[in-house]
Amino acid sequence: MKSFGGIFFLIFLLIASGLQAQDSISTPVLRLQKDTIIYSPRKAIIRSAIIPGWGQVTNKKIWKVPIVYAALGTTSYLFFRNLKQFKESSQAYLLASDNDPSNDNQIIQPYYSVKDQPERIRVFRNQVRQNVDYSVVFFLFFWGLNVADAAVDAHLKTFDVHDKLSIQFRPGYSSMAGTNGISLILQFH
Repeated sequence: MKSFGGIFFLIFLLIASGLQAQDSISTPVLRLQKDTIIYSPRKAIIRSAIIPGWGQVTNKKIWKVPIVYAALGTTSYLFFRNLKQFKESSQAYLLASDNDPSNDNQIIQPYYSVKDQPERIRVFRNQVRQNVDYSVVFFLFFWGLNVADAAVDAHLKTFDVHDKLSIQFRPGYSSMAGTNGISLILQFH
């Protein structure tokens, strides 16, 4: 498990060091004018799908990388912990349900005891198995969320947030519905 966290740390260091050593050929952005930069959502999506957090680094949102790795690391830790518990509970269930008292000393005592009925151990084993499945689903969900965040962030990099844009709420009458209400008004100047 310690090496698993070390791998994520090494990947993060490689991504961070790659930012400093980029030349003009491998930059993920296109320059149209001096001040205008267009970020490529496609590159951000591909990079984030290959290595989590790489799309955020591409979009120059490095502060999001620890959040990505915290989410993926937590779900990975839960997966391995639940998998270990599943193996232990499966072994305890087999030993408790075989009606052979000579091997009851092989059951891990702090968690499972011979006094427990095999049915209780089986129910616990099934719950842990469900937790293993959930941790895989959440890992994939957070990986997909990482890719979606990189794509949305790359698309919104060029979004115009000028002072002439405005949004207002005004009370008004709708002649089509024949009712009073609140209108949302977007103004582009």
